[in-house]
Amino acid sequence: MSRSVQNTHIKKHVRSLHEALIDIISVINRRQGDEMMIREAGISLDRALFPLLVGIERRGPIGVVDLADRMGRDYTTVSRQVAKLESLGLVKRHASKADRRVSEATITPNGKAMTDAVDRARERIVGGMFASWDDHDIEELVRLMRKLADAMNAQSDPA
Repeated sequence: MSRSVQNTHIKKHVRSLHEALIDIISVINRRQGDEMMIREAGISLDRALFPLLVGIERRGPIGVVDLADRMGRDYTTVSRQVAKLESLGLVKRHASKADRRVSEATITPNGKAMTDAVDRARERIVGGMFASWDDHDIEELVRLMRKLADAMNAQSDPA
């Protein structure tokens, strides 16, 4: 009985939650947002490479196919872009230890310095958005977003 009541309660909120996620994803994916972050961080990097560099730093070592899937991009495009990041000395590609056929990317010290600058810029930008929030609300948002992200990852896990 309680599961049925809980499901009914959730059904009332699914559309609103989905709309909020679409709004958040739309803001994150806007060209202007990446350009502002790059400017604020004081770095020089092609906007198309920016999310890949951050993704490699956060998830690396990561296979190029996995990275492409997570970014919603074509593997061949991501492979070329990772090669560009490598030529800039920001990432290094190597064969996976688990499967030598898989090419993985890892961040280099220069790439890490760049993502650290981006993190500091993000803290300044996002800090302004949360200036009027109290600590408890921010902590709850972070806790619930992590809980949602973990549930979404578990749901989409092919295993």
